[in-house]
Amino acid sequence: PPAMSRRVVRQSKFRHVFGQPVKADQMYEDIRVSKVTCDSSFCAVNPKFVAIIVESGGGGAFIVLPLAKTGRVDKNHPLVTGHTAPVLDIDWCPHNDNVIASASEDTTVMVWQIPDYVPVRNITEPVVTLEGHSKRVSIISWHPTARNVLLSAGCDNLVILWNVGTGEMLLALDDMHTDLIYNVGWNRNGSLLVTTCKDKKVRVIDPRKQQIIAEKTKPHDGTRPIRAIFVADGKIFTTGFSRMSERQLGLWDLNNFEEPIALQEMDTSNGVLLPFYDADSSIVYLCGKGDSSIRYFEITDEAPYVHYLNTYSSKEPQRGMGFMPKRGLDVSKCEIARFFKLHERKCEPIVMTVPRKSDLFQDDLYPDTPGPEPALEADEWLSGKDAEPILISLRDGYVPIKNRELKVVKKNILDSKPPPGPRRSHSTCDSDFSQPALEEVLEEIRALKEMVQAQEKRICDLENKLCQFTNGTD
Repeated sequence: PPAMSRRVVRQSKFRHVFGQPVKADQMYEDIRVSKVTCDSSFCAVNPKFVAIIVESGGGGAFIVLPLAKTGRVDKNHPLVTGHTAPVLDIDWCPHNDNVIASASEDTTVMVWQIPDYVPVRNITEPVVTLEGHSKRVSIISWHPTARNVLLSAGCDNLVILWNVGTGEMLLALDDMHTDLIYNVGWNRNGSLLVTTCKDKKVRVIDPRKQQIIAEKTKPHDGTRPIRAIFVADGKIFTTGFSRMSERQLGLWDLNNFEEPIALQEMDTSNGVLLPFYDADSSIVYLCGKGDSSIRYFEITDEAPYVHYLNTYSSKEPQRGMGFMPKRGLDVSKCEIARFFKLHERKCEPIVMTVPRKSDLFQDDLYPDTPGPEPALEADEWLSGKDAEPILISLRDGYVPIKNRELKVVKKNILDSKPPPGPRRSHSTCDSDFSQPALEEVLEEIRALKEMVQAQEKRICDLENKLCQFTNGTD
């Protein structure tokens, strides 16, 4: 074909994205990564913490480490252990770096407040427990722009939207999926959802109208799981398998969902490809579960639309992958992505950079990016308002905000009807302060007392020894 004559090398500042693992002492070692078989990424990261789902006897747990706590993890490092069955998915709140949600086989979703300091003991009390699913919950995802709105999807084929600030269910999307939901993703302003399902359909859903506004049956012919995410301009990017079980990627336009804008075959491997998308650079990174490589592509408006950039290869396969939000990256090193690759017993950060000669801030690599302030309240969003993310500049790097408390204000059922019988006098104790929370504080004080006493004794002993030593030499 005549087009072959103009094989000009495409101009892109991302043609030389360079992936590199960190030095050995910058990894997180001795972590028992969960062995649950589930296509979740098992890892969630933000500018303060890395959280990893771990093995735990009996219940379900994940570990949270401050980003700077690299090296060997103490085997007694506290865990987050409220679930009664394995944790299947975790997601940091985009608007509060101390708040994380977890979804579990025990059918609940829990939301946790993580302190900036490392706690003495396991964190066992969630700020709120969200109960509404009848089977295990394998997917959770925070709304990108509205405060306290959280989505969960379970093996009951149900998608639920929650207001975490009140602990209430906002919406339940129950008649839309006829089979197991594989993944759910928000668009940039959180007005639409894209889901993939075992019934081989990709659906685009308006959650507030509770309507499917577009759907595509079999975007990939193979039977293995499909993933879908929104990319720029509301297009949809999918990964799946061909009839010959080759892995494929596809790019779709909602207005014409019949034909793909692009469909490419990659290789034959049965690991599901987890796509991670960076809207600022329009790069999508594909991390196959069980693969030892990360492939990445730039999505543009001209053919072939999905342009292969490069592959980061390593020797060890990945069991899961965390993806740092843009504001957690080191702009002084021209870092445009950072992955947290899970092995069987460790977590290895992998840094993606665009090498530049200058030390100045590279503003073409760092357009303003979503910051930690939500653009809407939950009830504004529910009533039909939409808002784009509130952007921040990364020119001086991002400095994480001090610990902000997540307050859950449950509506009081007594407000709607008068309480029966004589009224109790209100004690001076804050009624929101639950019995378990009180016991936990007392337990914490007991533990600290014991610690102080032990240290006192140790100091005493050492002083005595020192005395003997100095007396002996007189």
